Amino acid sequence: MTHVNAIEARNTIKAFGQGDAAVRALDDVSVTIRQGEFFTLLGPSGCGKTTLLRLIAGFEMPSSGMILIDGAEVTNLPPNRRPVNTVFQSYALFPHLTVAENVGFALKMQGRPKAEITETAARMLALVKLEHLAGRKVAQLSGGQQQRVALARALAPQPKVLLLDEPLSALDLKLRKEMQVELKRLQMETGITFVFVTHDQEEALTMSDRIGVMSAGKLQQVGSPRDIYTRPVNRFVASFIGETNFLPVTPSQGGVKLGCGAVVVAEGEGSTLTIRPEQMRLVAAGEPGTLPAQVENLVYFGTDTHLNLRLPDGELLTARVQSPPSGDAGFAAGQAIGVAFLPGAARLIRD
Repeated sequence: MTHVNAIEARNTIKAFGQGDAAVRALDDVSVTIRQGEFFTLLGPSGCGKTTLLRLIAGFEMPSSGMILIDGAEVTNLPPNRRPVNTVFQSYALFPHLTVAENVGFALKMQGRPKAEITETAARMLALVKLEHLAGRKVAQLSGGQQQRVALARALAPQPKVLLLDEPLSALDLKLRKEMQVELKRLQMETGITFVFVTHDQEEALTMSDRIGVMSAGKLQQVGSPRDIYTRPVNRFVASFIGETNFLPVTPSQGGVKLGCGAVVVAEGEGSTLTIRPEQMRLVAAGEPGTLPAQVENLVYFGTDTHLNLRLPDGELLTARVQSPPSGDAGFAAGQAIGVAFLPGAARLIRD
């Protein structure tokens, strides 16, 4: 039996404008999204992630290239002829309808029997845990509840793919975290392919099966959250996903040489070494096999403490250590210490 992917974008280009003034929002992007996975398009504003989502939805047509959904080409089909639904930043709920009527609206437009609409709306509201609010008007709901109604409405017609365009951006931090858990639960329970667009790295890392990192209209890297975080392919990906340090290096026997003269072992290829702040061990100054450094300052973040360190060649390095119950990490500005990279943590990347 041949496996069919949920979505394929093949060599998609989307240009806005004409001639020399044309801007490529998407620059020859190809990506495959598997059936039943939670796939996130991650990147800064203007990177092309929403444009790609709109091409999949049918709200935009590519300048060239091809879009396939469930193995069938849909490049030139309008949105209503594609087996997808979209949840936007603005929930676009109907204020004059009840919660249940909002959820069943698409089914009503499709001419489904009234009994089926009622049963499906009830089932979807139970899925998002809002069955007790079925008779309320949406104006009486909180932002988080409106978000759940929008999700239930989008899921009601049982699309093959659900597209989510930064749907949590209007929520406060605590509610965003709660909805991240709920979205992942909904995706796993329904088995529907979710394609989620965000600029928030934490959302991408916590919810996704795979992430596609975008910049300047190009797909920089696709992989699992763990792969993207631990094995970034270039400087942009390393810096956009989490905090990291960059140090220039030159080839040396047995590894690569830092500006301070120390030789370290690192995987990957490139002339820049990256090391995450939490992937270092701070020890007493002079311990064999460590880098000499001086503590410039400390920043207390509650759960952990960040130390800004100065290497002998003047390069700065940020390390992160877990804060003890007392809150005192045991270091002080001006203190001389030794820095050891954890095995396999240092990585070479391209610029």
